[in-house]
Amino acid sequence: MMPSAAHLLALAFLCAVLASAGATVVTTCKAAAGSDGRVDYGFCVSELGKHHDSPSADTWGLAKVAALTGVVNADDAVYDIKDLLAKPGTDARAAAALGKCQELYESVGFAFAEAQDDINNRDYAAGKAKAEEAASLARRCDDAFAKAGGAAPSPVAQHGSYSVQIAVVCTAITNLID
Repeated sequence: MMPSAAHLLALAFLCAVLASAGATVVTTCKAAAGSDGRVDYGFCVSELGKHHDSPSADTWGLAKVAALTGVVNADDAVYDIKDLLAKPGTDARAAAALGKCQELYESVGFAFAEAQDDINNRDYAAGKAKAEEAASLARRCDDAFAKAGGAAPSPVAQHGSYSVQIAVVCTAITNLID
């Protein structure tokens, strides 16, 4: 059974759409990495490519996706911290540092949400400032553990690293449209 010309045309169109959608993330991340040496290209492609809005997003949309991805990471950090605080045997210094981190990551989430709103409203300078604020707040969680005097690093350090990286990606992509 031979496929009809209409079926072949529809299949070709679908392949072209899918190829160009993926290229948007790839080309945007490549441009972001080319313009800002702090951007981890692989991280950018991997993380932005996971979001359901990415295939149809242009550069402006991907800047907003980066900010929204930061919100999700911050929310995940808060949930992880709550789980850690609920574990029996958490010493007082670690609990205090975790409590501080919970407050910080709640603020990180709000800062990324404000960055998304600012970028959506085309206030790029404010959006970039909010992304940087989010990264700064995330770094302060690691500092809270260092000040607690424990030899162990923050148990949510991966969220801090992620927040910093996605803030860099968000800023670099926003710079492409600014």
